[in-house]
Amino acid sequence: MELKSSINETWKLFSLGTLVGCFLILLFVDSKHKNMNITAARNAMLQLAPFKIIDSQTVEIRNQMEPSNFTLIALNQRNFTNDDFVEKPDDKTKKKCNMFDGRWVHKPEESPSYDSTKCPFLEEKMSCQMNGRPDFEYEKWRWEATDCDIPLFNATDMLERVRNKKMIIAGDSLNRNMWESLACLLYTSLPLYSVEVDAERTVYKVLKAKHKSSKNVVVLDKVSPNSDQWRGADIMVFNSGHWWSHTGKSKSWDLFEYKGELIEEMSLELAYERAMKTWANWIQKNVDPQKTTVFFRSISAEHKSRQYNQWCYNLTKPIMDESYVSVYPKTLIDIIENIIAKMSNPTVNYLNITKLSEYRIDAHPSVYRSMNWRNITKKFENVLSYADCSHWCLPGLPDTWNRLLYAYLFFDT
Repeated sequence: MELKSSINETWKLFSLGTLVGCFLILLFVDSKHKNMNITAARNAMLQLAPFKIIDSQTVEIRNQMEPSNFTLIALNQRNFTNDDFVEKPDDKTKKKCNMFDGRWVHKPEESPSYDSTKCPFLEEKMSCQMNGRPDFEYEKWRWEATDCDIPLFNATDMLERVRNKKMIIAGDSLNRNMWESLACLLYTSLPLYSVEVDAERTVYKVLKAKHKSSKNVVVLDKVSPNSDQWRGADIMVFNSGHWWSHTGKSKSWDLFEYKGELIEEMSLELAYERAMKTWANWIQKNVDPQKTTVFFRSISAEHKSRQYNQWCYNLTKPIMDESYVSVYPKTLIDIIENIIAKMSNPTVNYLNITKLSEYRIDAHPSVYRSMNWRNITKKFENVLSYADCSHWCLPGLPDTWNRLLYAYLFFDT
């Protein structure tokens, strides 16, 4: 009996010594690794079983591998969310791509992001459905990049990101097309009680005054007086192009003015280069690169070429190959791209929507540029001369431009 009792006492002392030793080892390890990342330990615990949040400071992980009631409670000084336990790719391994290179994918279930009948910013020529366009298929195509996923436009997220910031979109009527799209995308995401709308006035006002020569004159070395309204903006989006290529009756000027001299004849390329260098100089002198992000949106395609028999009238599907031949002079595209490439303070981001727009011959207003299109077209011997194959229906293609702008601004694309 005494031997048995002695053995039991010895065993108790051994067990107690072992526990104390283990405890001292744990204390030693803990003191040496106070700053050890808990990720590995947390991952090890996660291999046991799913977890659930008990409260903001406690995560309960139940061991379901063994038939027991074992429960491990892990505490942390910060709040846990489900995202804490989802493996995220390292930023360095994220795959980048050219989001302007891709294809249009038909999405029969796709619905437009807003109702044109309920957006107060649309002018008549862009409101194709209100003007009686009978087909809706042009609204059911989504642009997908070749090598990566482009986030969908999230209006509430963009509004939050640009809170207390100023954004300007300046240019011709194609940039107004883009502005109306963005205004509708943002407007329809907000509760009506939180929105103030000033859309009762005409979309734009024009003051025409003849030059002292009684001619229409384009001044190549001065920017618009509207530039006073550009200053201080956090995001700027510019474009220029379509008016420069107009000829014949569509031509908007008689003379050029450069360095105080009136010039009747000047090559299109030289005039455009001088004008765009004037714009570039203004940007470099008036924009703070630490505050402002500047974009230049590329040419959006026109589809009104008799030579190539590419008119948008009555077409309801995109061009599915690359047979389209742009009617816009390639030389002008080269000029603006070269100017932008040399700008460094600030740099100008090139929103290159040209190619993806070229496919969308189906997305123009065509004859549905007016509610009175039936009566108006009766006056034209050739209805193609009335069809608008330059601007874009809304909802429609410019919504994709704004989606790409949103991705360019806020995501690592």
